[in-house]
Amino acid sequence: MKVTVNKKELSDALTIAAGASSVRTALPVLASIKITAGESGVTLTGCDGEMWAQATCAAQVEDEGSVCVQQKLLTDIAAQLPDGEVAISLEGTQVFLRIGASEWKLMAFPADEFPPVPEISASGTLTLKFGQLVKGLTSVMYAVSDDTSRPVLTGVLFTYDGEALTLVATDTHRMAVHKIMQEGIGSQVTAIVPEKALRIIRSLSLGMDDEITIGLEENRLIVDIGNAKMVSQLLVGQYPNWERVVPSEYTRVWTMDRDELSINIKRAMILARDSANRIRFSGQGEKIVISARSEDKGEAKEEVAMVSKNGDVDIAFNGRYVIDALNALEGEGVRAEMTESSRPAILRPTDSEDTFCVVMPMAMG
Repeated sequence: MKVTVNKKELSDALTIAAGASSVRTALPVLASIKITAGESGVTLTGCDGEMWAQATCAAQVEDEGSVCVQQKLLTDIAAQLPDGEVAISLEGTQVFLRIGASEWKLMAFPADEFPPVPEISASGTLTLKFGQLVKGLTSVMYAVSDDTSRPVLTGVLFTYDGEALTLVATDTHRMAVHKIMQEGIGSQVTAIVPEKALRIIRSLSLGMDDEITIGLEENRLIVDIGNAKMVSQLLVGQYPNWERVVPSEYTRVWTMDRDELSINIKRAMILARDSANRIRFSGQGEKIVISARSEDKGEAKEEVAMVSKNGDVDIAFNGRYVIDALNALEGEGVRAEMTESSRPAILRPTDSEDTFCVVMPMAMG
């Protein structure tokens, strides 16, 4: 195998392929990237045993062939190479990368040990603008759980009923929901998509107005945009009944400037880190007093103006969770809907009902 490829195009393709590669595995091939040189150029493929991601870029191919190299090492090298044309060649049991005066010699693994990308015949599809999907994923992915003992919570629930595509993520401490109201974008679908797969989808080189089609079969998902492709197992299990978690009513409302609220919470978080990120919010007339306390370091107090509706209430939240939600919400204003200090609150933009976050309160401390 011998090819020459543009460094930037190589790096872009590697970003997609590396997203599916395994970080911790006893099988070296699953921690590698498969490099294939053929008529269409050079194709990079990553796989962790349940997910495959590949991307193809134009290249000058002198000799076709395939080889596997360690993903982490290849990624680190590609990030440091100067711009220009990179020559990649398989010489015996080693792969050489050359650009200018730089030369790297990497150990090679047999390509025939790499798991092939499965062929999928999608029984259902969803087609929407890439920008819509990216906005939806950004609105919920911060709430995905990293608790592998509950696998279904490590992904995002996709539900389409013919009128609305609903995305839901929760780690049981907070829950993010985003709805895309659009008829006729595909089949009625219920699927739990791993966060790792969604990160790859979000990194695809598509314009925000380009359309993307997600294909689904019983237990797998496929996205194919021509020069890049991703196949992933879906998460299997019963997702919690998220609608039961959403408060059905509220009696108190705070309306605030989103950026001002976020800045003040970040300042209070300097001390809150010593108390499980606990931030206390006290509604007092037309202002909110934000406070945090550290037994060893002291206390912090900030004030934020608000428009209040029956808003004199004291409540505590994990400040990190509130900041995550504020970062994901769009618009200048944010509204907090509450009942009492022991009940969950809803955070949502002031100009939209389609995106919101349910945050569980903490003990006042």
